[in-house]
Amino acid sequence: MSDHHYFKFTNAVLIAPLVAVLSIWTVYWLELRMGVNFNEYGVYPQSSSGLRGVLLSPFIHGSLEHLYNNTLPLAILTAALFYFYRKNAMTILVLGVLFSGLITWAIGRPSYHIGASGLIYVLASFIFFKGIFTKYYRLIALSLIVVFVYGSMLWYIFPVKDGISWEGHLGGFITGLGLALLVKTKLPAAKKYAWEYDDYNEEEDEFLQHFDENGNFIEKLPEETTAQETLKVTYHFKKEDTNKSDS
Repeated sequence: MSDHHYFKFTNAVLIAPLVAVLSIWTVYWLELRMGVNFNEYGVYPQSSSGLRGVLLSPFIHGSLEHLYNNTLPLAILTAALFYFYRKNAMTILVLGVLFSGLITWAIGRPSYHIGASGLIYVLASFIFFKGIFTKYYRLIALSLIVVFVYGSMLWYIFPVKDGISWEGHLGGFITGLGLALLVKTKLPAAKKYAWEYDDYNEEEDEFLQHFDENGNFIEKLPEETTAQETLKVTYHFKKEDTNKSDS
């Protein structure tokens, strides 16, 4: 089966990123509109009430800059996920949010951890490692693009900057790697050429017939026509009308 049956542009490639982006912007707009702060609905580690943040924290952002920084990567990586891994995309999203949030809850500092960056790390990690593991050329190319564009994110899985949930980033990175190892994806069958089949016969190969046993190229002339075409002419005689008289 060709690549086009596996990798094709569907409505989900547009709808999924759009829904994701609209969701986080809508929540932020509601905070401004209602004059409230949803930070307390984020992940608060080792707290029973903080578990609700596992599902809610990806939608909550602390500032417009925080929201803006997450918007473009979330849209691009979600679109890539639904284009190249559309049959597994929803599984990756749901499990990615769940497990990255739980890891953050387990290892995080006593603070509210919010933002979609954990999910972004899930997507970047999954797409990179899955492409490498499959060894399929198009997915490897996608992995290299992810490294080129988002490779600098790797530093933020470590506590290198204050005010950033490196625990959430690390949880997303680990989750993406785990999903790349565990989630099975179907790939297009590798194209096989005629000579790769068991019933291949070299003597019937028109291309090889242009070479002699020493590998020298032989120009194959078109076969001459042995039978000459003949032209057949048929005459039709018109019978005269004997009853016709001169005027």
